[in-house]
Amino acid sequence: MMPPDDRLTLYKNAIRKMKDGDFFISFPDTTIDSHLRDFENDLIELSAWIDQRFREINKLHEISTEISKGSLLSDIIDQIYHAFQEVIPYDRIGCALISDDGKEVITHWVKTNYQERIKLTRGFSAPLAGSSLELILQTQQPRILNDLEEYLADHPKSNSTRLMVAEGAQSSLTCPLVANEKTIGFIFFSSLEKNTYRDIHQKIFVYIAQQVSLLIERARLYQQVYELNHRLADATALLREQACRDSLTGVYHRGTIMEFLGKNLHAGVRKKKPVSVIMVDVDNFKAISDIYGHIVSDAVLQQVAKTMVHHLRKYDNVGRYGGKEFLIVLDDTDATGAMIVAERIRHAISRLKLGSGDEAFSVTVSMGISTTDNVTSIKNEESLLSEADKALYHAKEEGKNQVVIA
Repeated sequence: MMPPDDRLTLYKNAIRKMKDGDFFISFPDTTIDSHLRDFENDLIELSAWIDQRFREINKLHEISTEISKGSLLSDIIDQIYHAFQEVIPYDRIGCALISDDGKEVITHWVKTNYQERIKLTRGFSAPLAGSSLELILQTQQPRILNDLEEYLADHPKSNSTRLMVAEGAQSSLTCPLVANEKTIGFIFFSSLEKNTYRDIHQKIFVYIAQQVSLLIERARLYQQVYELNHRLADATALLREQACRDSLTGVYHRGTIMEFLGKNLHAGVRKKKPVSVIMVDVDNFKAISDIYGHIVSDAVLQQVAKTMVHHLRKYDNVGRYGGKEFLIVLDDTDATGAMIVAERIRHAISRLKLGSGDEAFSVTVSMGISTTDNVTSIKNEESLLSEADKALYHAKEEGKNQVVIA
């Protein structure tokens, strides 16, 4: 038997180790008084308990630091799922948030170890009033259910529990998420085993929930700002796009198509690629307007514009140049290519049937093409458009419904 003084030295050394952060202590397996053996066992259990608490606190600190790096709600919750597995046992974790009107609880996120059989999915909603979650909302305390099948038998109207049991969940830990003294939702930890959760998990989770709630609330606000900024950016882009387009035909207005022409010419010079323009004029447009009226003549312009857009490449551009004139800008296209495009459009327009019944009629267009190859000659916007306009004039003089190359 070890002398009492030596045994006391062992105890002092064990306590000193724990003070230094070393919680792995043990004692020689020798014959000692039963009271001392109980004391040693208690001391070993205490060191293990302190070690677990220290590891939990350190892990919670790591979790908080890592989670705080996220901004979007999806990022925050995804980090929560991976981070908490070392602190709380679970096979499934879900997050449900209370609707803005406070009447519903809506599942926003679910992640499990058994993705193929998830029943309670994102978007699932249930009334808050009269539900078991309402009591958690009032008490703001976690709830442990260690036998979900038994709970379902006692609460057969609980659709969420029925879905959970169908997934195979046997026990759950539910905690409210409280931010600024307001419950914003709930986090659900579920296990495929019964009797998984104990009071110690509750205590840990209360601490976790205090931090997670603020992070999720911050993330929700960030998400709202993020989505609002996107909607604002989309609306701004739409307004900018609308400002660039002719309100009647939907193609670009004169200012914008001239900008495209200038950019294409500069790019053509830099890349030594040809640029072509096609000036398009609706034949006999005044007669159409006089006979059928402005509503029909507007419809003619709309159909002509729509047909041109349909027969152009995505990176070609067309704009309304004047009342009944359009300008097409073709990047990296020589005169031959421009002629092919123009003839395709001219034929398509000539096949249009406008009006209805006995008043149905066809419409034609005349076209003038001008090209700069940016190799042997370089032209500016004015000279290119002047040549296209002269070619269009010749097309009109030669009988209309035709294409002329400058």
